[in-house]
Amino acid sequence: MSIENISKEELLAIVKIAITEAVEVHPLSPEEVQWVRLAIKAEVERAELRKAIIEKTLTGLVWALLVGAGTYFIDWFSAHWIPK
Repeated sequence: MSIENISKEELLAIVKIAITEAVEVHPLSPEEVQWVRLAIKAEVERAELRKAIIEKTLTGLVWALLVGAGTYFIDWFSAHWIPK
C-alpha cells in the first residue's frame, strides 16, 4: 500500500485503528495505570526541580556579576577620583 495516495484523514484513521488494536491486546491493570501516572507525576516534579535549580543558579550568577562589577567600580572610583 502506497501512502502517497492516502489523505491525512485516512492516515489518521489507520493510526487510530492500529493504536486501538494494540491497546486492546495489552490492556494495563488498574495498578499498572496508577504506577504509570505516579511515574509521570514524579518525572514532571523532577523536571520542575531542574528548572528551578537552573533559574536560581542563573539568578545567583547575575547577582554575583552585579556585585563584582559594583565592587570593582567603587574600588576604581576611590583609586582614581578621591584625593589621598
